[in-house]
Amino acid sequence: MRTLFRTWLRTLVVQASWNYDRMIGVGSAYASIPLLRGLPKERHREAMARAAQFFNAHPYMAGMEVGAVARAEYEGLPDEQIRRMRHALIGPLGSVGDRLIWAGVLPAAVGVGLTVTVLASPLAGVLCFLVLYNLAHFAVRGWALRAGWRGGHSVARELTARGVQIGLKLLGPIAAFSVGLALPVVADWLASDFQTRLRFSIASIAVLGVALSRWIVPSFGGLRFGLVAAAFGLLAGWLW
Repeated sequence: MRTLFRTWLRTLVVQASWNYDRMIGVGSAYASIPLLRGLPKERHREAMARAAQFFNAHPYMAGMEVGAVARAEYEGLPDEQIRRMRHALIGPLGSVGDRLIWAGVLPAAVGVGLTVTVLASPLAGVLCFLVLYNLAHFAVRGWALRAGWRGGHSVARELTARGVQIGLKLLGPIAAFSVGLALPVVADWLASDFQTRLRFSIASIAVLGVALSRWIVPSFGGLRFGLVAAAFGLLAGWLW
């Protein structure tokens, strides 16, 4: 348990040595050190060399590769089989991590933080966001490492577990609800000092931007429209 905890702590900095040649390979090797220390000297040297090779995945899910590869090393799997397993984990760990975190936990926590900011205070909103996001983030890292160590070369089964599938199914709607709740609350808060005519103008510009970027001139894009609207607003304010 203590070894797994030390490994988990090291997964927090798995991106510290990120580079275009090996991505997070060196970081995953660094995280593997506590788990691989019990190997015989020659096997340990070879295992560390394998662990530092190219690897890329969602950083919060990287612990699954660390644990699975370490268990495979102790089981004495051939070098080529371990390499294939690491390569096979790149896509699934990236996909599941993106859906769980970037499309689920992050927008959900942002929505809650923004809503609390309006209803309570900015400090409370920031604290709410940090607590919710990091509780989920640390939990995912810990689960991934334990699942990898438990699964070994059969770690792919851990990604199809019922809990993972439920999380993937529920987090999207939860994030959508959270952000959908926050948007009108924050919009009303930001526009509270504006007169009705000005609010109508802002809404009209937003509708025009959506129409231009989605249907009339799709190549124009929302970003370009936003920059043009901002520049026009600054110019109008200066002339006024």
